[in-house]
Amino acid sequence: MNDPARFRSRIATEDDIPAITELMRASIAVNMRAFLSEPEIKAAQETMGVDRSLISDGTYFVIETDVDGETVMVACGGWGKRRTLYGGDHSPGRDDRLSNPATDAARIRAMYTHPDWIRQGLGTLLLERGEGAARNAGFKTIELGSTVPGRPLYEARGYEAYHIEHHTGANGERNTVIHMRKLL
Repeated sequence: MNDPARFRSRIATEDDIPAITELMRASIAVNMRAFLSEPEIKAAQETMGVDRSLISDGTYFVIETDVDGETVMVACGGWGKRRTLYGGDHSPGRDDRLSNPATDAARIRAMYTHPDWIRQGLGTLLLERGEGAARNAGFKTIELGSTVPGRPLYEARGYEAYHIEHHTGANGERNTVIHMRKLL
């Protein structure tokens, strides 16, 4: 991170949802282009979005900075203590039962950086916040469902892939979700 003091992280609130939604849209539309075609991005969007349970549980963070005297949200992401591995409120197959720290893994969830703020260590900052909070909650393992573009960051931070899942989007394109884990 070029200047760590310029970024502040805090727990997200319901009032942040419109800004989080806009940040997610910008991140998906731009940051995935180097890895996926536009139709593949469209398919991937079907499993992405805001998960209100993370906000309600107090496990979702936003990172902000000041630009010309205004506070700007530049990244968001968090960790989950529920069994759902990935996806937004609308995603099928959710399992919102609480995980048992003694036997289940915590989850890294919904990580997004605004395209104007990539390559400044914000993903790493979010991972550190989520991993630390999960560790403090008693979890020994943490897992995530990565997109193809997210995989290099997670591997650099010690996560290992253990399963690859493919979905077919409504447009017929493949959406790949890479299941990864790490010991805390």
